Amino acid sequence: MKTVNRVTLLGNVGKNPEVRAAPSGSTIANLSIATTDRYKDKAGEWKESTDWHNIASFGKLAEIVRDYVHKGSPLYVEGRLRTRSYEKDGQKQYRTEVIADNIVLLGSGKPSERAVEAVEQEAEQDDPIPF
Repeated sequence: MKTVNRVTLLGNVGKNPEVRAAPSGSTIANLSIATTDRYKDKAGEWKESTDWHNIASFGKLAEIVRDYVHKGSPLYVEGRLRTRSYEKDGQKQYRTEVIADNIVLLGSGKPSERAVEAVEQEAEQDDPIPF
């Protein structure tokens, strides 16, 4: 059976990216972006729920992140999910992140009005899932 592992996100960077060099010399950039969903609760009032997503980029894409992305930057990210494990203080830890294949810089400080409007219109047309 064929499987699909694709993620598409449109959000804002929460803090400046962490950039480092891999032992091979390749650049690695890690950042987090926030996405916010709007939904109506049972009383009919609009509520917001924000999720944070860990993003990892490598090579040329990481260099672009290093040079042009900062806290507050609006980004469009495409990639795939990966969960990795590591040990910290003798305890096994897990981290799920998006491995970015494509990152589109949407502007300086504010997302493109058309992009935001299109996403908001699409969200309002769908029946939201209450939490």
